[in-house]
Amino acid sequence: MEGNQRVARFIHDITWEALPVDVQHKVKMCLLDALGATLSGTLTRISHLTAEYAAQAWKGDEATILLHGRRATAAGAAFANGYAANGLDSDDCGRYTKGHPGAQILPTALAVSEKLGKSGREMLTAMVVGYEVAHRTARCWHDHHAIYQACGSWGSVANVAVAAHLMALDEVQIQHALGIAEYHAPNLPMMRDIDHPAMVKHGIGWGAMTGITAAELAARGFTGIPSILGFEQYQDWVTDIGEHYIMVDGVIFKEYACCAWAHAALDASRELVRRHNIHADDIAHIRVEGLHETVRLGAALPTTTEEAQFNTAWPLAVFLLEGEVGPRQMLEERFSDEQVIALVNKIELVESDELSELARLMRIGDPRGKYASNVEITLRDGRRFSSGVMSGGIDYSQNWDKEQVEHKFRRLVGYVLPQRRTDELVKLVWGFDHVPHVALLTELVKRANS
Repeated sequence: MEGNQRVARFIHDITWEALPVDVQHKVKMCLLDALGATLSGTLTRISHLTAEYAAQAWKGDEATILLHGRRATAAGAAFANGYAANGLDSDDCGRYTKGHPGAQILPTALAVSEKLGKSGREMLTAMVVGYEVAHRTARCWHDHHAIYQACGSWGSVANVAVAAHLMALDEVQIQHALGIAEYHAPNLPMMRDIDHPAMVKHGIGWGAMTGITAAELAARGFTGIPSILGFEQYQDWVTDIGEHYIMVDGVIFKEYACCAWAHAALDASRELVRRHNIHADDIAHIRVEGLHETVRLGAALPTTTEEAQFNTAWPLAVFLLEGEVGPRQMLEERFSDEQVIALVNKIELVESDELSELARLMRIGDPRGKYASNVEITLRDGRRFSSGVMSGGIDYSQNWDKEQVEHKFRRLVGYVLPQRRTDELVKLVWGFDHVPHVALLTELVKRANS
């Protein structure tokens, strides 16, 4: 069976009851993590801008723009919620994706499910569809395109799969939908935004909107090209869909609200501080040896949250001072803090060919690969401590449990919701497969903001 046919059949036929227990559990963890990223991401300026724009440009009453008191069409709500979900760069990462699946999949699944009156079980199943198509599409996408494109590109195909499943398109319509989404997927030259951080970032909102629009067009008879999933050279990468669920081990949760390329340096620094009882006030110099992208993020003082997220020195400095990288450390009001600025100015970034090669291996699924850094801290009294090469952050041997995901959710959502409402949301998500209508989730968030 050709790849597009195989993927379309998976999207059409998948049911909650047929999913393995570990997949059912992982998708609930993904829902809670992405929801936490979305709700806390509403604190960002980009969330306010896109919420206002979506409510005007996509006028409608189909779906909720979370925590902004606005509604829009499903495509409009997914667009705005997608930008909130990625607003602080605390959302999940995926194997082969070189980016963020959950920040697109949740907004798409939630908006279409709310529009169609779907149950929690149906929405969770659609999210599984999204993750499995995301991992495979992204793998093909990055191999096929010479320029590294950000998440909303391949995400358009993952999101149309989510919408097509919820809309119960037939297999022929689904194949057209996949091709429509791919053809209209945004061109997102990721490294240009790394060099000049701006709100365009990963293009998450455009990926969600493109996916929903493509499914709605296919439902009306609009035709598309055969998608990249049918290319002969990629057939081995899609033949196991519905049998091997990549998301179980392939979705990685982020501890820090910043680019994953900086995480290994933070983890190595944490180990040094713990091992040698280092205090930030005693530090004279920090040397970070990392992969190319860790160094390319740079050490410039940020003026926007996007500049802080696409940075290595700023999150490292606030982490050494406070042991956390979250909204408090990464929003604009913090950027005049003289103590943080002083520590940033002590950080030196050095590129390592060896560590860059390890990162390349990781991106193509080679078990030898890893994201790693070597951090050396020199104290004012002349003592020098080195972490050695340490992996960290985005590590596919990571095995977060339910409690860790819940702890992160509570930490992030505590910035925007009272504890009682947070408790109710946690309970709702863990039992989401028994929720009769996803509007119970949006109503719960809405009441929390009233």
